[in-house]
Amino acid sequence: MGKVLDMIEREVASGRRLHFTLLDPDKQSPEETGKLARAAQDAGSDAIMVGGSTGVDLKVTDRCVEGIKKASSLPVILFPGSAAGLTPRADAIFFMSMLNSTKREFLIGQQTLGAPHVKKMGIEPIPMAYLIVEPGMRAGEVGGAEVIKRDDPETAAKYALAAQYLGMRLVYLEAGSGAPQHVPSAIVKRVKEEISVPLIVGGGIRGVAAARDVLEAGADIVVTGTLVEQVGDVEAALKPIVAAARRK
Repeated sequence: MGKVLDMIEREVASGRRLHFTLLDPDKQSPEETGKLARAAQDAGSDAIMVGGSTGVDLKVTDRCVEGIKKASSLPVILFPGSAAGLTPRADAIFFMSMLNSTKREFLIGQQTLGAPHVKKMGIEPIPMAYLIVEPGMRAGEVGGAEVIKRDDPETAAKYALAAQYLGMRLVYLEAGSGAPQHVPSAIVKRVKEEISVPLIVGGGIRGVAAARDVLEAGADIVVTGTLVEQVGDVEAALKPIVAAARRK
């Protein structure tokens, strides 16, 4: 597919787990975003994801990624809420479908609008299934998700296996930005048993204990976002989480 997906698949195949830092372009200036990205790199994070807000436009995203690129050498992966959040400055994009959405817009609508722009910009597309787990928070609300219940690992596993059979190269389990609890370990474990593609888990991971829970359950990549926005010393906060990911 491309350099970023190759890196992900190669590292996961070697048994190494990864940590990605999610930055929202609408929550700080490009300069501040760059500083956060640099702190994440110094902590050992493997990539910077950019996205999270609804309605973020090209100009905001472009300036954000420019700030990150000036401060950090990590790959930048777009994590867009819509087709408007694109920029050719990014290295890759999670070209994702929210499979448990009740809205066509999030299943294939925004993807149809964005695909020609992704091709024109030369951004590496990474096909990914995006699955919203209870509580889902704003992502689930906006996406019209039929959230996967926290006590229903089988439904999560069925969605994930269908995604793999549809050709998606990654599966992302999302509890929602700022979620009070991360995706239950039982769901992570069951999904990992069912699929052979890399598994990403995000939402509600605010410290090393939560990160360790999902990693030990089978997550290949753990994502932290809200934590980065809330702490004073980003590098100090992320280092133990990255260390947890490095343990096999």
